[in-house]
Amino acid sequence: MADWATLPKDLIDLISKSLESSFDLIQFRSVCSSWRSAAEPKRPLPTHHLPILPDNGGSLFPDSAVGFRLSQRSILLIKPHSEADSSGWLIKVEEDLDRPRKITLIDPLSDRRNHISENFPRILDMSRFKVRELGREFKLHYFNTVGDIVESLYLEKAVVKYLDSSSNSDGDYKFVLLTIHVSGKLAVYRSWDREWTVINDMPSPYDDVIVFDGCFFAVDNNGRTVVVDYSSLTLMLAASPVFGGDKKFLIESCGEMLLVDMYLTLETMDGDHGFVEENLEHAAFYINERTVKFKVFKFVEREKSWVEVKDLGDIMLFLGDDSAFSASASDILPLFGGSSVFFKGNVFNGEDLGEMQDPDLGVFDFRTGKIELVHKFPEYAKLFWPPPPWITSRERAEDHTGETSSRSLITFV
Repeated sequence: MADWATLPKDLIDLISKSLESSFDLIQFRSVCSSWRSAAEPKRPLPTHHLPILPDNGGSLFPDSAVGFRLSQRSILLIKPHSEADSSGWLIKVEEDLDRPRKITLIDPLSDRRNHISENFPRILDMSRFKVRELGREFKLHYFNTVGDIVESLYLEKAVVKYLDSSSNSDGDYKFVLLTIHVSGKLAVYRSWDREWTVINDMPSPYDDVIVFDGCFFAVDNNGRTVVVDYSSLTLMLAASPVFGGDKKFLIESCGEMLLVDMYLTLETMDGDHGFVEENLEHAAFYINERTVKFKVFKFVEREKSWVEVKDLGDIMLFLGDDSAFSASASDILPLFGGSSVFFKGNVFNGEDLGEMQDPDLGVFDFRTGKIELVHKFPEYAKLFWPPPPWITSRERAEDHTGETSSRSLITFV
């Protein structure tokens, strides 16, 4: 049997550089001490400073905010090595903007920081688990004149394309960022321009943006989908509109681009629809917006159209505030089927939720057409916070003695 530890160092380094995910590299370097010494750790992408977006004379931005800081996050699926049929655990991690190599735990479908309890290991040895990166997202944070992060008010999704893997003489990477302006139009930031450009093309406000197959795509509220040319700052039609739902999401799954159409309904808190008509001026206090169904479409490039998909098979879709990602049910929940959508918000249906951990986390099953609260299903609930016992009950990495050269540690704050 071959001794993998004796592979030539230049070959190990070459293989490691082909790994796109930093967490794949963590696992690669954890194989043994010789691989760890031969494979250089990836240099983290820099935390860029960007100017404030133009707001057309409005007062959206606080006086103390002078710009944005751009950070990158990863959505991870963590599973124990020893339990083949165990469900995974989903977390979102972000490197602390002011303390490199310190990691913050965030809810995978929102921007909420998770509170770390006393029994959660502050330092985790990732070599003890199977770790897969399911997706990445970028976040724009305000910073003020002294460099402090101001609570983020800019809630729209941002996507970034790095144009080369090496930095320039100033240590900066050449990149393009696409997001949705407060007006509903698309906004582009090119690092070499050092300024924002708002594209004045908006038949309907834009709902979502994505990088797919190396290109920027955007979809508006009517389902009209465009390709954004960052060189000419122009738009080209990619797919005709998909009418029907109230909010559109773009997501990559198994090498294909999908459009998820969310349908919402307005109902009174007590279910009396006539009550709203009689009290329109106070309707905002009594109306509850609730998600009722989803439709999914597959992008057909040659026809410039979206084709409806009735069954997702093994695929599970996750719709977050700043990113959407997919996973195989056989990987994430081996004993459960896929063809479902997990989402945050607009789930509440008026019932008494008691002490439920997350009362606004829902799941839509394509096969039944029903929406339920995730925490009605124990196996689904295990995917989310709080952490599973096989995380919290393990010996803490900081208390573990022995050889550390082949271990990959991350520190939580």
